[in-house]
Amino acid sequence: MKNNIKLLLAAGLGACATSCTDLDVTVESQYTEYPNNEIAIEAKMADVYFQMRGPLGRRVSEAVCFSSDEYVAVCYDGGYYDGGHCQRATFHNFGTEDPTLDWFGTVSEGIAKANKAIVDLGGPSAGSAAAGARAVRAYYHFVLMDGWGDVPILDRTPEDGEVVARQPRAEVAKFIESELLDVLDDLTTDVTPNTYGKPTRWMAEALLAKLYINWAVYTASSVDQYDAATAKNEKLADCIKVCDDIINSGKFNLGTGKYAHFAQKFGPKNGPDCEDFIYAMPYDTYTQQGMIYGRFRSWKGLKKLATGYYGMALSQSTGGYAAMTPEFSDLFCLEGDVRNELVLKGEVHVFDPETLRPTDKVALDQNGNPIVLTREITLKGDPNDETLDVGESITGYNQGNRSVKFFVIDDDFKNGRNQSNDVPIFRYADILLMKAEAIVRGGGNGDAKALFNEVRAYAQAPLLSATPTLDEIYDERGREFLDENWRRNDMIRFGHYEDEYYPHYKSNPNANFDKTKRIWPIHRDILNLNPTWKQNPGY
Repeated sequence: MKNNIKLLLAAGLGACATSCTDLDVTVESQYTEYPNNEIAIEAKMADVYFQMRGPLGRRVSEAVCFSSDEYVAVCYDGGYYDGGHCQRATFHNFGTEDPTLDWFGTVSEGIAKANKAIVDLGGPSAGSAAAGARAVRAYYHFVLMDGWGDVPILDRTPEDGEVVARQPRAEVAKFIESELLDVLDDLTTDVTPNTYGKPTRWMAEALLAKLYINWAVYTASSVDQYDAATAKNEKLADCIKVCDDIINSGKFNLGTGKYAHFAQKFGPKNGPDCEDFIYAMPYDTYTQQGMIYGRFRSWKGLKKLATGYYGMALSQSTGGYAAMTPEFSDLFCLEGDVRNELVLKGEVHVFDPETLRPTDKVALDQNGNPIVLTREITLKGDPNDETLDVGESITGYNQGNRSVKFFVIDDDFKNGRNQSNDVPIFRYADILLMKAEAIVRGGGNGDAKALFNEVRAYAQAPLLSATPTLDEIYDERGREFLDENWRRNDMIRFGHYEDEYYPHYKSNPNANFDKTKRIWPIHRDILNLNPTWKQNPGY
Protein backbone atom coordinates (compact mmCIF):
# COMPACT_ATOMS: atom_id res chain seq x y z
CA MET A 1 0.00 0.00 0.00
CA LYS A 2 1.27 3.50 -0.73
CA ASN A 3 2.18 5.70 2.18
CA ASN A 4 0.57 8.77 0.66
CA ILE A 5 -3.11 9.03 -0.23
CA LYS A 6 -3.15 10.47 -3.71
CA LEU A 7 -5.60 12.71 -5.47
CA LEU A 8 -7.82 11.20 -8.08
CA LEU A 9 -8.25 11.70 -11.72
CA ALA A 10 -10.87 11.33 -14.29
CA ALA A 11 -9.03 8.50 -15.98
CA GLY A 12 -11.10 7.72 -18.80
CA LEU A 13 -13.32 4.82 -18.86
CA GLY A 14 -16.34 3.62 -17.08
CA ALA A 15 -17.59 0.93 -14.81
CA CYS A 16 -20.98 -0.52 -15.58
CA ALA A 17 -23.94 0.19 -17.78
CA THR A 18 -25.25 3.00 -15.64
CA SER A 19 -28.50 4.36 -16.97
CA CYS A 20 -28.21 7.03 -19.62
CA THR A 21 -31.11 8.69 -17.90
CA ASP A 22 -28.45 9.80 -15.43
CA LEU A 23 -27.82 12.52 -18.01
CA ASP A 24 -31.11 14.07 -16.95
CA VAL A 25 -29.81 15.70 -13.80
CA THR A 26 -31.32 19.00 -12.73
CA VAL A 27 -29.59 21.96 -14.34
CA GLU A 28 -30.23 24.36 -11.46
CA SER A 29 -27.51 24.40 -8.86
CA GLN A 30 -28.43 23.62 -5.29
CA TYR A 31 -26.62 26.85 -4.49
CA THR A 32 -27.59 30.36 -5.59
CA GLU A 33 -23.87 30.87 -5.95
CA TYR A 34 -21.42 28.04 -5.43
CA PRO A 35 -18.76 28.85 -2.81
CA ASN A 36 -15.78 30.18 -4.75
CA ASN A 37 -12.90 28.77 -2.74
CA GLU A 38 -10.37 26.05 -3.34
CA ILE A 39 -11.85 23.57 -0.85
CA ALA A 40 -15.35 23.92 -2.30
CA ILE A 41 -14.09 23.52 -5.85
CA GLU A 42 -12.04 20.46 -4.89
CA ALA A 43 -15.11 18.89 -3.31
CA LYS A 44 -17.20 19.61 -6.39
CA MET A 45 -14.61 18.18 -8.77
CA ALA A 46 -13.69 15.10 -6.76
CA ASP A 47 -16.80 13.21 -7.86
CA VAL A 48 -16.08 14.09 -11.49
CA TYR A 49 -12.47 12.93 -11.26
CA PHE A 50 -13.30 9.66 -9.44
CA GLN A 51 -15.96 8.51 -11.88
CA MET A 52 -13.97 6.10 -14.02
CA ARG A 53 -11.59 4.35 -11.67
CA GLY A 54 -13.40 1.01 -11.52
CA PRO A 55 -13.71 0.30 -15.24
CA LEU A 56 -10.17 1.42 -16.04
CA GLY A 57 -8.98 -1.05 -13.46
CA ARG A 58 -10.47 -4.01 -15.31
CA ARG A 59 -13.10 -3.81 -18.05
CA VAL A 60 -11.36 -1.22 -20.21
CA SER A 61 -8.20 -3.27 -20.10
CA GLU A 62 -10.07 -6.43 -21.08
CA ALA A 63 -11.86 -4.73 -23.97
CA VAL A 64 -8.62 -3.32 -25.37
CA CYS A 65 -6.06 -6.02 -24.68
CA PHE A 66 -8.17 -8.94 -25.86
CA SER A 67 -9.37 -7.23 -29.05
CA SER A 68 -5.79 -6.27 -29.93
CA ASP A 69 -2.83 -8.53 -30.65
CA GLU A 70 -1.53 -8.20 -27.07
CA TYR A 71 -3.47 -11.04 -25.47
CA VAL A 72 -5.71 -14.01 -26.09
CA ALA A 73 -8.38 -14.91 -23.53
CA VAL A 74 -7.97 -18.57 -22.54
CA CYS A 75 -9.95 -20.65 -20.05
CA TYR A 76 -9.15 -23.69 -17.90
CA ASP A 77 -11.61 -26.57 -18.32
CA GLY A 78 -14.23 -23.86 -18.56
CA GLY A 79 -12.86 -21.88 -15.62
CA TYR A 80 -12.80 -18.15 -16.35
CA TYR A 81 -14.79 -18.66 -19.53
CA ASP A 82 -17.58 -16.57 -17.96
CA GLY A 83 -19.91 -16.76 -20.93
CA GLY A 84 -17.13 -16.10 -23.42
CA HIS A 85 -17.14 -12.29 -23.42
CA CYS A 86 -13.34 -12.05 -23.40
CA GLN A 87 -13.05 -14.79 -26.01
CA ARG A 88 -15.46 -12.88 -28.26
CA ALA A 89 -13.22 -9.84 -27.95
CA THR A 90 -10.27 -11.98 -29.02
CA PHE A 91 -12.13 -13.01 -32.18
CA HIS A 92 -13.56 -9.48 -32.84
CA ASN A 93 -17.04 -10.82 -32.19
CA PHE A 94 -18.22 -8.57 -29.36
CA GLY A 95 -21.75 -9.19 -28.17
CA THR A 96 -24.29 -6.53 -27.27
CA GLU A 97 -24.60 -7.86 -23.72
CA ASP A 98 -20.92 -8.45 -22.97
CA PRO A 99 -19.81 -7.13 -19.55
CA THR A 100 -16.49 -6.25 -21.20
CA LEU A 101 -18.32 -3.28 -22.74
CA ASP A 102 -20.79 -2.36 -20.03
CA TRP A 103 -19.14 0.97 -19.12
CA PHE A 104 -20.63 3.30 -21.79
CA GLY A 105 -23.19 4.46 -19.25
CA THR A 106 -20.57 5.21 -16.63
CA VAL A 107 -18.67 7.48 -19.00
CA SER A 108 -21.94 9.22 -19.84
CA GLU A 109 -22.63 9.65 -16.15
CA GLY A 110 -19.20 11.23 -15.79
CA ILE A 111 -20.14 13.75 -18.47
CA ALA A 112 -23.39 14.51 -16.64
CA LYS A 113 -21.49 15.12 -13.40
CA ALA A 114 -19.03 17.37 -15.24
CA ASN A 115 -21.92 19.35 -16.74
CA LYS A 116 -23.44 19.90 -13.32
CA ALA A 117 -20.09 20.95 -11.90
CA ILE A 118 -19.62 23.45 -14.74
CA VAL A 119 -23.01 25.03 -13.99
CA ASP A 120 -22.35 25.10 -10.24
CA LEU A 121 -18.95 26.69 -10.74
CA GLY A 122 -20.29 29.54 -12.85
CA GLY A 123 -20.77 28.10 -16.32
CA PRO A 124 -18.42 27.53 -19.27
CA SER A 125 -17.21 31.13 -19.15
CA ALA A 126 -16.09 30.84 -15.51
CA GLY A 127 -12.45 30.49 -16.55
CA SER A 128 -10.16 28.39 -14.41
CA ALA A 129 -12.96 27.37 -12.04
CA ALA A 130 -14.74 25.35 -14.72
CA ALA A 131 -11.80 24.59 -17.01
CA GLY A 132 -10.94 21.31 -15.30
CA ALA A 133 -14.49 19.99 -15.59
CA ARG A 134 -14.59 20.96 -19.27
CA ALA A 135 -11.26 19.23 -19.96
CA VAL A 136 -12.44 16.05 -18.25
CA ARG A 137 -15.75 16.26 -20.11
CA ALA A 138 -13.81 16.45 -23.37
CA TYR A 139 -11.80 13.40 -22.32
CA TYR A 140 -14.95 11.41 -21.60
CA HIS A 141 -16.28 12.32 -25.04
CA PHE A 142 -12.98 11.11 -26.51
CA VAL A 143 -13.33 7.77 -24.72
CA LEU A 144 -16.86 7.26 -26.04
CA MET A 145 -16.00 8.37 -29.56
CA ASP A 146 -12.87 6.23 -29.75
CA GLY A 147 -14.70 3.11 -28.63
CA TRP A 148 -18.17 3.51 -30.11
CA GLY A 149 -17.92 5.97 -33.00
CA ASP A 150 -21.00 8.21 -33.25
CA VAL A 151 -21.98 9.39 -29.76
CA PRO A 152 -23.97 12.30 -28.29
CA ILE A 153 -22.32 15.68 -27.83
CA LEU A 154 -23.33 16.48 -24.27
CA ASP A 155 -22.18 20.05 -23.72
CA ARG A 156 -25.14 20.77 -21.45
CA THR A 157 -27.67 18.89 -19.36
CA PRO A 158 -30.63 17.75 -21.49
CA GLU A 159 -34.10 19.05 -20.70
CA ASP A 160 -36.60 16.66 -19.17
CA GLY A 161 -37.83 14.29 -21.87
CA GLU A 162 -35.34 15.58 -24.44
CA VAL A 163 -34.11 12.94 -26.89
CA VAL A 164 -30.32 13.01 -27.03
CA ALA A 165 -29.21 12.02 -30.51
CA ARG A 166 -25.86 10.55 -31.45
CA GLN A 167 -23.66 12.82 -33.56
CA PRO A 168 -21.27 11.83 -36.36
CA ARG A 169 -17.87 10.86 -35.08
CA ALA A 170 -16.17 13.66 -36.99
CA GLU A 171 -18.40 16.25 -35.29
CA VAL A 172 -17.58 14.80 -31.89
CA ALA A 173 -13.87 15.05 -32.71
CA LYS A 174 -14.29 18.71 -33.66
CA PHE A 175 -16.21 19.39 -30.44
CA ILE A 176 -13.44 17.82 -28.36
CA GLU A 177 -10.82 19.91 -30.13
CA SER A 178 -12.81 23.11 -29.67
CA GLU A 179 -13.39 22.46 -25.97
CA LEU A 180 -9.75 21.71 -25.23
CA LEU A 181 -8.45 24.71 -27.15
CA ASP A 182 -10.94 26.94 -25.36
CA VAL A 183 -9.84 25.91 -21.86
CA LEU A 184 -6.14 25.45 -22.50
CA ASP A 185 -5.01 28.78 -21.09
CA ASP A 186 -7.28 28.45 -18.04
CA LEU A 187 -5.82 25.12 -16.93
CA THR A 188 -3.01 24.99 -14.42
CA THR A 189 0.52 24.44 -15.66
CA ASP A 190 1.67 23.18 -12.26
CA VAL A 191 3.01 19.64 -11.97
CA THR A 192 2.92 18.77 -8.29
CA PRO A 193 1.49 16.07 -6.05
CA ASN A 194 -1.58 18.30 -5.74
CA THR A 195 -2.21 18.29 -9.50
CA TYR A 196 -1.52 14.57 -9.92
CA GLY A 197 -4.50 12.83 -11.44
CA LYS A 198 -6.16 16.12 -12.33
CA PRO A 199 -6.60 17.90 -15.66
CA THR A 200 -3.75 20.31 -16.39
CA ARG A 201 -2.70 22.16 -19.51
CA TRP A 202 -0.38 19.24 -20.25
CA MET A 203 -3.16 16.68 -19.89
CA ALA A 204 -5.29 18.68 -22.35
CA GLU A 205 -2.44 18.96 -24.83
CA ALA A 206 -1.66 15.25 -24.56
CA LEU A 207 -5.32 14.55 -25.30
CA LEU A 208 -5.16 16.91 -28.26
CA ALA A 209 -2.09 15.04 -29.52
CA LYS A 210 -4.04 11.76 -29.33
CA LEU A 211 -6.95 13.37 -31.13
CA TYR A 212 -4.76 14.84 -33.85
CA ILE A 213 -2.63 11.75 -34.52
CA ASN A 214 -5.89 9.79 -35.02
CA TRP A 215 -7.71 12.58 -36.87
CA ALA A 216 -7.95 10.69 -40.16
CA VAL A 217 -9.48 7.73 -38.32
CA TYR A 218 -12.06 9.82 -36.50
CA THR A 219 -13.09 11.91 -39.51
CA ALA A 220 -13.36 9.08 -42.06
CA SER A 221 -16.78 8.81 -43.69
CA SER A 222 -17.29 5.56 -41.78
CA VAL A 223 -15.07 3.33 -39.70
CA ASP A 224 -14.71 0.76 -42.44
CA GLN A 225 -13.65 3.40 -44.97
CA TYR A 226 -10.48 4.44 -43.16
CA ASP A 227 -7.45 3.18 -45.10
CA ALA A 228 -4.14 3.63 -43.30
CA ALA A 229 -2.20 3.46 -46.58
CA THR A 230 -4.04 6.33 -48.28
CA ALA A 231 -5.60 8.42 -45.50
CA LYS A 232 -4.59 12.08 -45.28
CA ASN A 233 -4.28 13.65 -41.85
CA GLU A 234 -4.68 17.42 -41.88
CA LYS A 235 -3.84 17.75 -38.19
CA LEU A 236 -0.27 16.44 -38.13
CA ALA A 237 1.26 19.90 -37.75
CA ASP A 238 -1.14 20.59 -34.89
CA CYS A 239 -0.05 17.34 -33.26
CA ILE A 240 3.59 18.40 -33.46
CA LYS A 241 2.72 21.83 -32.02
CA VAL A 242 1.06 20.50 -28.86
CA CYS A 243 3.77 17.88 -28.42
CA ASP A 244 6.36 20.65 -28.65
CA ASP A 245 4.59 22.66 -25.96
CA ILE A 246 4.76 19.70 -23.59
CA ILE A 247 8.39 18.94 -24.47
CA ASN A 248 9.50 22.57 -24.19
CA SER A 249 7.78 22.98 -20.82
CA GLY A 250 10.65 21.06 -19.25
CA LYS A 251 8.26 19.55 -16.71
CA PHE A 252 8.51 15.94 -17.86
CA ASN A 253 11.15 13.34 -18.70
CA LEU A 254 11.37 9.60 -19.18
CA GLY A 255 12.47 8.95 -15.62
CA THR A 256 15.19 9.72 -13.11
CA GLY A 257 15.97 8.66 -9.56
CA LYS A 258 13.98 5.56 -8.63
CA TYR A 259 12.30 5.75 -12.03
CA ALA A 260 15.61 5.47 -13.86
CA HIS A 261 14.61 1.85 -14.38
CA PHE A 262 11.57 1.30 -16.59
CA ALA A 263 9.81 -1.23 -14.35
CA GLN A 264 9.50 1.12 -11.36
CA LYS A 265 7.12 3.42 -13.26
CA PHE A 266 4.43 0.77 -13.09
CA GLY A 267 5.17 -0.83 -9.74
CA PRO A 268 3.03 -0.79 -6.58
CA LYS A 269 4.90 2.26 -5.22
CA ASN A 270 4.62 4.48 -8.30
CA GLY A 271 2.97 7.85 -7.99
CA PRO A 272 3.11 11.62 -8.49
CA ASP A 273 6.92 11.71 -8.46
CA CYS A 274 7.05 9.81 -11.77
CA GLU A 275 8.24 12.44 -14.25
CA ASP A 276 6.96 10.41 -17.22
CA PHE A 277 3.31 10.54 -16.12
CA ILE A 278 1.37 13.45 -17.59
CA TYR A 279 -2.04 12.10 -16.55
CA ALA A 280 -2.63 8.98 -14.47
CA MET A 281 -5.26 7.17 -12.47
CA PRO A 282 -4.16 6.75 -8.85
CA TYR A 283 -5.00 3.48 -7.10
CA ASP A 284 -4.60 2.27 -3.54
CA THR A 285 -5.50 -1.17 -2.24
CA TYR A 286 -7.58 0.31 0.60
CA THR A 287 -8.70 3.80 -0.36
CA GLN A 288 -8.74 3.89 -4.18
CA GLN A 289 -9.68 0.41 -5.29
CA GLY A 290 -10.42 -1.28 -8.59
CA MET A 291 -7.08 -1.97 -10.28
CA ILE A 292 -6.71 -5.76 -10.75
CA TYR A 293 -4.47 -6.16 -13.82
CA GLY A 294 -2.37 -8.77 -12.01
CA ARG A 295 -5.36 -10.99 -11.46
CA PHE A 296 -5.82 -11.90 -15.10
CA ARG A 297 -2.26 -11.47 -16.38
CA SER A 298 -0.50 -13.69 -13.82
CA TRP A 299 0.25 -17.41 -14.07
CA LYS A 300 -2.81 -19.37 -13.02
CA GLY A 301 -1.25 -21.49 -10.25
CA LEU A 302 0.56 -18.84 -8.20
CA LYS A 303 -1.58 -19.14 -5.05
CA LYS A 304 -0.47 -22.76 -4.64
CA LEU A 305 3.21 -21.78 -4.44
CA ALA A 306 5.13 -20.96 -1.26
CA THR A 307 7.12 -18.44 -3.30
CA GLY A 308 5.84 -17.46 -6.72
CA TYR A 309 7.70 -15.49 -9.33
CA TYR A 310 6.70 -12.22 -7.66
CA GLY A 311 9.12 -13.20 -4.87
CA MET A 312 6.41 -13.94 -2.31
CA ALA A 313 3.37 -16.11 -1.70
CA LEU A 314 0.04 -14.67 -2.79
CA SER A 315 -3.01 -14.77 -0.51
CA GLN A 316 -5.50 -14.69 -3.37
CA SER A 317 -5.83 -16.81 -6.50
CA THR A 318 -4.91 -15.54 -9.93
CA GLY A 319 -7.21 -15.89 -12.93
CA GLY A 320 -4.46 -16.16 -15.50
CA TYR A 321 -6.79 -15.89 -18.48
CA ALA A 322 -4.70 -13.29 -20.33
CA ALA A 323 -2.03 -15.15 -22.28
CA MET A 324 0.18 -13.08 -24.56
CA THR A 325 -0.10 -13.84 -28.27
CA PRO A 326 3.03 -15.34 -29.86
CA GLU A 327 3.19 -12.48 -32.35
CA PHE A 328 3.14 -9.76 -29.70
CA SER A 329 5.64 -11.47 -27.41
CA ASP A 330 8.08 -11.56 -30.35
CA LEU A 331 8.37 -7.76 -30.12
CA PHE A 332 10.37 -8.15 -26.92
CA CYS A 333 13.56 -9.27 -28.57
CA LEU A 334 15.87 -6.24 -28.75
CA GLU A 335 19.30 -6.86 -27.24
CA GLY A 336 19.70 -5.16 -23.86
CA ASP A 337 16.13 -3.82 -23.79
CA VAL A 338 15.04 -3.71 -20.12
CA ARG A 339 11.42 -3.94 -21.24
CA ASN A 340 12.13 -7.57 -22.16
CA GLU A 341 12.32 -8.37 -18.44
CA LEU A 342 8.63 -7.57 -18.00
CA VAL A 343 7.55 -10.31 -20.44
CA LEU A 344 8.01 -13.80 -19.02
CA LYS A 345 9.22 -16.26 -21.64
CA GLY A 346 10.43 -19.82 -21.35
CA GLU A 347 11.95 -20.63 -17.95
CA VAL A 348 10.62 -18.13 -15.43
CA HIS A 349 12.80 -16.57 -12.73
CA VAL A 350 11.76 -15.18 -9.36
CA PHE A 351 11.67 -11.38 -9.19
CA ASP A 352 12.98 -9.16 -6.43
CA PRO A 353 9.84 -7.34 -5.18
CA GLU A 354 11.89 -4.22 -4.34
CA THR A 355 13.92 -3.79 -7.54
CA LEU A 356 11.17 -5.39 -9.68
CA ARG A 357 13.88 -7.19 -11.63
CA PRO A 358 14.41 -10.94 -12.14
CA THR A 359 16.93 -12.78 -9.98
CA ASP A 360 18.97 -15.89 -10.79
CA LYS A 361 16.50 -18.05 -8.85
CA VAL A 362 14.23 -20.22 -11.01
CA ALA A 363 10.50 -20.15 -10.20
CA LEU A 364 9.13 -23.60 -9.41
CA ASP A 365 5.62 -24.98 -9.80
CA GLN A 366 3.79 -26.93 -7.09
CA ASN A 367 5.56 -30.13 -8.16
CA GLY A 368 8.98 -28.55 -7.73
CA ASN A 369 9.62 -28.24 -11.44
CA PRO A 370 10.65 -25.03 -13.20
CA ILE A 371 7.79 -22.97 -14.58
CA VAL A 372 8.37 -22.95 -18.33
CA LEU A 373 6.05 -20.84 -20.46
CA THR A 374 5.47 -21.57 -24.13
CA ARG A 375 5.41 -19.03 -26.93
CA GLU A 376 2.80 -21.05 -28.79
CA ILE A 377 -0.62 -21.64 -27.26
CA THR A 378 -1.96 -25.17 -27.62
CA LEU A 379 -5.60 -25.79 -26.77
CA LYS A 380 -6.71 -28.88 -24.89
CA GLY A 381 -8.88 -30.15 -27.73
CA ASP A 382 -9.97 -28.76 -31.09
CA PRO A 383 -7.45 -26.07 -32.17
CA ASN A 384 -10.42 -24.01 -33.37
CA ASP A 385 -12.32 -24.37 -30.10
CA GLU A 386 -14.11 -21.05 -29.57
CA THR A 387 -13.75 -21.34 -25.78
CA LEU A 388 -9.94 -21.34 -26.12
CA ASP A 389 -9.67 -23.98 -23.39
CA VAL A 390 -6.09 -24.90 -22.44
CA GLY A 391 -7.08 -27.23 -19.60
CA GLU A 392 -6.91 -27.02 -15.80
CA SER A 393 -3.35 -28.30 -15.39
CA ILE A 394 0.21 -27.05 -15.18
CA THR A 395 0.50 -27.71 -18.89
CA GLY A 396 -2.50 -25.44 -19.41
CA TYR A 397 -1.12 -22.80 -17.07
CA ASN A 398 2.11 -22.69 -19.08
CA GLN A 399 0.42 -21.79 -22.35
CA GLY A 400 1.51 -18.35 -23.56
CA ASN A 401 3.93 -15.77 -22.25
CA ARG A 402 2.99 -13.39 -19.41
CA SER A 403 3.42 -9.77 -18.37
CA VAL A 404 4.61 -8.52 -14.98
CA LYS A 405 4.59 -4.86 -15.96
CA PHE A 406 2.04 -3.91 -13.29
CA PHE A 407 3.88 -5.85 -10.59
CA VAL A 408 1.89 -7.61 -7.84
CA ILE A 409 2.73 -7.60 -4.12
CA ASP A 410 0.74 -9.61 -1.62
CA ASP A 411 0.24 -6.69 0.79
CA ASP A 412 -2.05 -5.30 -1.90
CA PHE A 413 -3.26 -8.48 -3.53
CA LYS A 414 -4.61 -10.02 -0.34
CA ASN A 415 -7.09 -7.16 -0.10
CA GLY A 416 -9.51 -8.37 -2.77
CA ARG A 417 -6.71 -8.38 -5.37
CA ASN A 418 -6.82 -4.56 -5.41
CA GLN A 419 -3.42 -3.28 -6.46
CA SER A 420 -1.82 0.06 -5.62
CA ASN A 421 -0.16 0.47 -9.02
CA ASP A 422 -1.25 3.75 -10.60
CA VAL A 423 -2.23 3.41 -14.28
CA PRO A 424 -0.85 6.04 -16.67
CA ILE A 425 -3.18 7.52 -19.26
CA PHE A 426 -0.78 9.90 -21.00
CA ARG A 427 3.00 9.59 -20.72
CA TYR A 428 5.89 11.74 -21.90
CA ALA A 429 7.22 8.75 -23.86
CA ASP A 430 3.98 8.80 -25.83
CA ILE A 431 4.45 12.48 -26.63
CA LEU A 432 7.93 11.76 -28.03
CA LEU A 433 6.73 8.87 -30.17
CA MET A 434 3.60 10.70 -31.39
CA LYS A 435 5.72 13.66 -32.48
CA ALA A 436 8.13 11.33 -34.25
CA GLU A 437 5.21 9.62 -35.98
CA ALA A 438 3.67 12.94 -37.05
CA ILE A 439 7.01 14.01 -38.56
CA VAL A 440 7.46 10.71 -40.43
CA ARG A 441 3.90 11.02 -41.74
CA GLY A 442 4.82 14.41 -43.24
CA GLY A 443 3.46 16.81 -40.63
CA GLY A 444 6.53 19.03 -40.47
CA ASN A 445 10.25 19.22 -39.93
CA GLY A 446 12.00 17.69 -36.97
CA ASP A 447 14.36 14.94 -35.94
CA ALA A 448 12.18 11.85 -35.66
CA LYS A 449 15.25 9.68 -35.13
CA ALA A 450 16.34 11.67 -32.07
CA LEU A 451 12.86 11.49 -30.55
CA PHE A 452 12.66 7.75 -31.19
CA ASN A 453 16.15 7.13 -29.86
CA GLU A 454 15.40 9.04 -26.67
CA VAL A 455 12.90 6.31 -25.82
CA ARG A 456 15.24 3.57 -26.97
CA ALA A 457 18.15 4.94 -24.95
CA TYR A 458 16.08 5.05 -21.76
CA ALA A 459 15.07 1.42 -22.35
CA GLN A 460 18.73 0.51 -23.01
CA ALA A 461 17.70 -0.82 -26.41
CA PRO A 462 19.73 -0.46 -29.65
CA LEU A 463 19.56 2.99 -31.23
CA LEU A 464 18.52 3.57 -34.83
CA SER A 465 21.00 4.96 -37.30
CA ALA A 466 18.35 6.28 -39.68
CA THR A 467 14.91 7.90 -39.49
CA PRO A 468 12.42 5.36 -38.13
CA THR A 469 9.86 3.93 -40.49
CA LEU A 470 6.18 3.80 -39.56
CA ASP A 471 6.54 0.06 -39.04
CA GLU A 472 9.39 0.64 -36.59
CA ILE A 473 7.34 3.25 -34.72
CA TYR A 474 4.38 0.87 -34.58
CA ASP A 475 6.49 -1.93 -33.13
CA GLU A 476 8.14 0.43 -30.66
CA ARG A 477 4.76 1.59 -29.43
CA GLY A 478 3.91 -2.06 -28.76
CA ARG A 479 7.02 -2.50 -26.61
CA GLU A 480 6.66 0.79 -24.78
CA PHE A 481 2.91 0.78 -24.06
CA LEU A 482 2.20 -2.87 -23.32
CA ASP A 483 -0.76 -3.11 -20.90
CA GLU A 484 -1.49 0.64 -21.08
CA ASN A 485 -4.72 0.38 -23.11
CA TRP A 486 -3.52 2.00 -26.36
CA ARG A 487 -2.78 -1.02 -28.55
CA ARG A 488 -6.22 -1.22 -30.19
CA ASN A 489 -6.05 2.51 -30.95
CA ASP A 490 -2.60 2.09 -32.52
CA MET A 491 -3.55 -0.99 -34.52
CA ILE A 492 -6.48 0.80 -36.15
CA ARG A 493 -4.45 3.91 -37.00
CA PHE A 494 -1.56 1.92 -38.48
CA GLY A 495 -3.89 -0.39 -40.42
CA HIS A 496 -3.16 -3.59 -38.48
CA TYR A 497 -6.42 -4.26 -36.65
CA GLU A 498 -7.47 -6.79 -39.28
CA ASP A 499 -4.09 -8.55 -39.20
CA GLU A 500 -3.72 -12.21 -38.35
CA TYR A 501 -2.46 -13.01 -34.86
CA TYR A 502 -3.30 -15.92 -32.61
CA PRO A 503 -6.08 -17.05 -32.69
CA HIS A 504 -7.41 -14.31 -34.98
CA TYR A 505 -6.40 -16.27 -38.05
CA LYS A 506 -8.31 -16.51 -41.29
CA SER A 507 -8.14 -20.27 -40.96
CA ASN A 508 -10.11 -20.05 -37.71
CA PRO A 509 -13.88 -20.05 -38.37
CA ASN A 510 -14.49 -18.01 -35.21
CA ALA A 511 -12.35 -15.05 -36.27
CA ASN A 512 -13.99 -11.94 -37.73
CA PHE A 513 -12.16 -9.58 -40.08
CA ASP A 514 -14.98 -7.16 -40.87
CA LYS A 515 -13.72 -3.57 -40.68
CA THR A 516 -16.88 -2.48 -38.89
CA LYS A 517 -15.43 -4.21 -35.81
CA ARG A 518 -13.09 -1.24 -35.36
CA ILE A 519 -15.77 0.16 -33.08
CA TRP A 520 -17.76 -1.68 -30.45
CA PRO A 521 -21.49 -2.44 -30.29
CA ILE A 522 -23.71 -0.29 -28.12
CA HIS A 523 -24.63 -2.37 -25.09
CA ARG A 524 -28.20 -3.63 -25.06
CA ASP A 525 -28.96 -1.79 -21.81
CA ILE A 526 -27.97 1.54 -23.37
CA LEU A 527 -30.09 0.90 -26.47
CA ASN A 528 -33.06 0.05 -24.27
CA LEU A 529 -32.70 3.41 -22.55
CA ASN A 530 -32.33 5.22 -25.89
CA PRO A 531 -34.83 3.50 -28.22
CA THR A 532 -34.24 6.00 -31.07
CA TRP A 533 -30.59 4.95 -31.35
CA LYS A 534 -29.54 2.37 -33.92
CA GLN A 535 -26.98 -0.31 -33.26
CA ASN A 536 -23.55 0.20 -34.82
CA PRO A 537 -23.18 -1.43 -38.26
CA GLY A 538 -21.94 -5.00 -38.19
CA TYR A 539 -23.66 -5.92 -34.91
